[in-house]
Amino acid sequence: MHVEDRPGGPASQIAENLPYLRRHARALSGSQSVGDRYAAETLEVILKDRTSLDPDLSPRIALFQAFHRIWASAGAPTGDPAPGTLQERAERHMARLTPRSREALLLGTIEECGFDDIAAVMDTTQVEAERLVEAALAEMRTTVRGTLIIIEDEGVIAMDIKNIATDMGHEVLGTARTHEQAVALAKRHPPQLILADIQLADDSSGIDAVNEILSSLPDIPVIFITAYPERLLQGDRPEPAFLITKPYSDTQVRSAISQAMFFSSTDPLTE
Repeated sequence: MHVEDRPGGPASQIAENLPYLRRHARALSGSQSVGDRYAAETLEVILKDRTSLDPDLSPRIALFQAFHRIWASAGAPTGDPAPGTLQERAERHMARLTPRSREALLLGTIEECGFDDIAAVMDTTQVEAERLVEAALAEMRTTVRGTLIIIEDEGVIAMDIKNIATDMGHEVLGTARTHEQAVALAKRHPPQLILADIQLADDSSGIDAVNEILSSLPDIPVIFITAYPERLLQGDRPEPAFLITKPYSDTQVRSAISQAMFFSSTDPLTE
């Protein structure tokens, strides 16, 4: 996934926006490997035919549009999950949702696209984009309730996330401010979902804490919340499928929690 060009040129603009395309692709598929495969295919198409990028759109939206055309033509794949796994159950649930609604919701919430940009990315009208987002939000309100833990050293943020999750009907089993507290909490109250910051109160790593938890409790979806998403979107190591940028909105957290309850991000993560 490497392209070279003069500073400010088309290739530089693609490289600048590629981490966010990869984040979007992984959130759609629930898998780093599947998402990255389709992001790479998008780059291959662009390199072969630069006209696949709409010059009337911003570089980011044009890149997302090229990706979505490939994603849609492939039937919105999510890999080949083993029977009985979290991802397999997720796919059965997703099959009952309004077609393309998740794509629109993720673009509008996690990627913070306006309805006009969602319409451009998905080759549809703004009215249809609004309908899809509304449908996704309505359907997400009826999702299965679950249990979660919050790993966050800032008390105000931890309380805010807890309030969002409980308002959605989920049960927060506890919060942790350090690596040690997080591991102990997960052992004491195994969750169905983890929300974690990267930098913790004792200067330890939230990534390390999550890795240790997942070593004994695999197949748990994880959402990372960070002010520096680019540090986790370099493409040279396993990365989370669900990543929220600080400062976040309530809608972003709600959307990510709903999505993550369907898909698992259990690849080990390293600093």
